[in-house]
Amino acid sequence: MKALSLSTFVKFNRHKALGAAFGIVATLLAGQAAAEGKITIAQQFGISYLILDVVRDQKLIEKHGKQAGVDIEVEWASISGATAMNEALLANNLDIVSAGVPPALTMWDRSKGDVKLVAALGSLPNYLLTTSPDVHTLKDFSDKDRIAVPAAGVGFQSRTLQIEAAKLFGPDNFQKLDQISVSLPHPDATAALISGGTEVNSHFSSAPFYYQALQANKAVHKVISSYDILGGPATFNVLYTTAAFHDENPKTYAAFYSALREAADWINANKEKAAETFIRQQNSKLSPQLVLEIINDPENDFTIVPQNTFVYATELHKLGVLKSEAQSWKDYFFPEAHGGNGG
Repeated sequence: MKALSLSTFVKFNRHKALGAAFGIVATLLAGQAAAEGKITIAQQFGISYLILDVVRDQKLIEKHGKQAGVDIEVEWASISGATAMNEALLANNLDIVSAGVPPALTMWDRSKGDVKLVAALGSLPNYLLTTSPDVHTLKDFSDKDRIAVPAAGVGFQSRTLQIEAAKLFGPDNFQKLDQISVSLPHPDATAALISGGTEVNSHFSSAPFYYQALQANKAVHKVISSYDILGGPATFNVLYTTAAFHDENPKTYAAFYSALREAADWINANKEKAAETFIRQQNSKLSPQLVLEIINDPENDFTIVPQNTFVYATELHKLGVLKSEAQSWKDYFFPEAHGGNGG
């Protein structure tokens, strides 16, 4: 299989980031999110957003809207990072946003339940990788090591490490690994691991980046997976919105949720076509072979059913990150998601 060069990764990511900046400006200028019959959705980049790529490519929201007797105008914004999306959501400039489970739970917590989760976007692991021959467990990391994460201290990767650090070093030291973590985009962190010779010798990496790093540099090895920390397959990214949008737009919301469900089913029945859809929708430079390999990987499950999200809710509450205590995963998901065998 032909591997993609990391220079191409970095160039592609920066191009997409620039597009994201223009995307959010255009969205904010568009005015407030509209009522029934219109929906504005913000998604981030990467294979973990494949379900949304299929929804967009096949115009599934429009399809299910027509079946319900409503013509739905769908607007898409490509935005990198939860902070900008959350601000736009609270300002009613976006209807649906996407991010990792911990940032979404933070919004649920701080809004006192006004913001809730819509659906999962799949269960995909993150791998903590390192080039250090001395590091094989989290206890082996020292002050000389540097762990790259997209958002040090607050993002999906850091929150996941905090849960494990609390188990290993005690609750008072749950931020121990934050002290050696640095914020760095996935492509740049992957380039650092493959090239070597930089202070960044470790990376809590998502697909497709950990595939590339493990293939390109024999010194790169896995320390731990997010699945190891969470006790099994677990949701990576989710969609969330406000109670106002959910309650005031029942037909539009129902069409959106049905579109997500159809997209997930279609992906699992049409994996080669799903790979083609991802490359087309995200203008990806990844090889079709690598994308298909990721989709076929049994660790990756493109499902809208939440898995192991309650681990985040309970553990982050214990650590004081979340002030609100959820009694069930259904407390922070809208009712439409309750029918699945979630968690």
